Amino acid sequence: MISILVVEDERAISDLIKINLESEGYKCTCAYNGMDAANILEEQTFDLVLLDIMLPEVDGYELLEYIKPTGSPVIFITAKSDISDRVKGLSLGAEDYIVKPFEVVELLARVNVVLRRFHKQDKLLTYDGIVLNTENFTATKDGTDLGLTRKEFELLELFLRNINITLFREKIYETVWETEFEGDTRTLDLHIQRLRKKTGLDRKLKTVYKVGYRLEDQGSETER
Repeated sequence: MISILVVEDERAISDLIKINLESEGYKCTCAYNGMDAANILEEQTFDLVLLDIMLPEVDGYELLEYIKPTGSPVIFITAKSDISDRVKGLSLGAEDYIVKPFEVVELLARVNVVLRRFHKQDKLLTYDGIVLNTENFTATKDGTDLGLTRKEFELLELFLRNINITLFREKIYETVWETEFEGDTRTLDLHIQRLRKKTGLDRKLKTVYKVGYRLEDQGSETER
């Protein structure tokens, strides 16, 4: 799972970022000042750091120099909107610079761009004999092609990137069909039925009553 460190001293903004990133399947750790972030970075590595500039104790510019040797890409998220601030942030080595207030959809898009740029998104996903190659869009099980449609492939990829995480029907639909969910679950439910049949994941791709679906790890014996 992709791991992201959010360094932001405003709790409301930090919580907003964390909730939305986790809804996309990312693992998030939050720090509320520069010193805490530095301590966390000594013990953990991250695929991406979202970094405020105006932080207590150690500011974002200083912390960026601390992050560089770890190889983690950085996106600045800050209220400092002057061109000179943007130029400084990018020239110091940040991959992107987002000005507050921001739209969540823009934040998620920029996060995805940076992760793709650094090849942090796994291209080969495996589970229970299934091999999903997201680069050439092939899906096999025990060496046999599964014959998935594009939507079935995207559904399976979403579940494989979120094992043991309950995904709401609304979220699944809006992610795969890229349109607003209007309450009719028949299209999604039919695709799930077909996906279960083709992959043999009947016992592992669980229906969560009145919520959505969850792909459980191979050791789980919980009944659907």
